Amino acid sequence: MLNGVPLTPPTKGRPTPTRAEQEAARRRPLVADTKEAKARNKSELAAQREKARLGMAAGEDKYLPVRDKGPQRKFVRDFIDSGWHLGEAVMPAMVLVILATFVPLPAIQYYSFIGLWIFILFVIGDMIISAIRIKQAAKKKFGEDRVEKGLGWYGAMRIIQMRFMRLPKPQVKRGQHPA
Repeated sequence: MLNGVPLTPPTKGRPTPTRAEQEAARRRPLVADTKEAKARNKSELAAQREKARLGMAAGEDKYLPVRDKGPQRKFVRDFIDSGWHLGEAVMPAMVLVILATFVPLPAIQYYSFIGLWIFILFVIGDMIISAIRIKQAAKKKFGEDRVEKGLGWYGAMRIIQMRFMRLPKPQVKRGQHPA
């Protein structure tokens, strides 16, 4: 003892933990399993999805799928969206034919089906003519040798979608021709 202070250090009052106990104390899950963390991850994922959905609807190139990317595809979308096409009325026409099948008169049912098939032939004609016009306009705008393959088909498939259901959403009004 030196001036009333013991020379040996005081004990800590508990045994030294074993190596297994020390490792167990340090171990924690790699991914937090708390309800708050799961809720936070879920809300972040929902926010990212909503941002991507809005970006795709607005036609932002980084959010578009590969089939819709590029200036030529944008030109085709604008070209189609600027005009009126018979294909937009295919779904409503089919609904009318379905309703006509409930009418108990066979003549009405028969002629509604015949009318639908004639209408579909006109739609196919509109699709073919529009595809040809799209290819010509794209060759004029982007050059004969720089036009992507499949622009006519891409435009034809956009024609048969109702305008309000198209993705990316139309960026031009009807009658407003693309630049």
